[in-house]
Amino acid sequence: MSAADRVAGKVVVITGGARGIGLATATTLHGLGARVAIGDIDETTVKESGTARDFEFYGRLDVTDAASFESFLDEVERTVGPVDVLINNAGIMPTGKLVEEPDAITRRILDINVYGVILGSKLALARMLPRRSGHVINIASLAGESHIPGLATYNASKHAVLGFSDTLREEYRGTGVHISSVLPTLTNTELGSGVTAPRIMRAAEPEEVAAAIVGLIRAPKSKVRVTRVAGVISRTVGFLPESLGDAIARGLGAGHAFLDDVDTERRRAYEERARGR
Repeated sequence: MSAADRVAGKVVVITGGARGIGLATATTLHGLGARVAIGDIDETTVKESGTARDFEFYGRLDVTDAASFESFLDEVERTVGPVDVLINNAGIMPTGKLVEEPDAITRRILDINVYGVILGSKLALARMLPRRSGHVINIASLAGESHIPGLATYNASKHAVLGFSDTLREEYRGTGVHISSVLPTLTNTELGSGVTAPRIMRAAEPEEVAAAIVGLIRAPKSKVRVTRVAGVISRTVGFLPESLGDAIARGLGAGHAFLDDVDTERRRAYEERARGR
């Protein structure tokens, strides 16, 4: 069976779908015949993206607001059909040292990156479990398996997404509903603007992440890492003694990639939007 045969006709909801990984995934799945619904807090951009690609549904979605999320899913199911796949993709990645991070930004990261994923998963499961069919795919990060200076709260949020997803996978084993995580490395989207990938690890393209998600829909499993090389490095470093693993990470430049080496001018527009300015 081809990739198109395995996804054609599936109703797929993608949060944070107006740009970046979310939009690349929506475009790829739509091209394979999926019935795609994208939601995003940016109402103007989600409308532009949805109409330009003729997605089946698009609209404003605040993943931190239960009423917004539930009404979005209700409308998708009313107009498109029962949700087969929810991709919890919405997330933000402000950079900088923790002591310089305003409390409002700390809460914003956790609200979107963690609570939004928990809320979306809960609402999707409530719909999928009675049907004994469905798939929740949570976009985590290789940062969820590591510790990167300049991303303390973001790292914490992605560690949380991984722990949450793995727990759900066991909690609902045998129900017909699959739970998966996607762990991209730094990706060439606006979220990664102004940041250079650590040495020997190239940045991923959003289409590579989209292809990995298609692979999960075709053959569900617990998690997939993108790129393969970055995933191998991340897992290898994680198995090493702490002092050696940290030294290797520093040698690859991870200690400065999200601090001193950031091109603040190239990143300014993203940081202002991520911080809600």
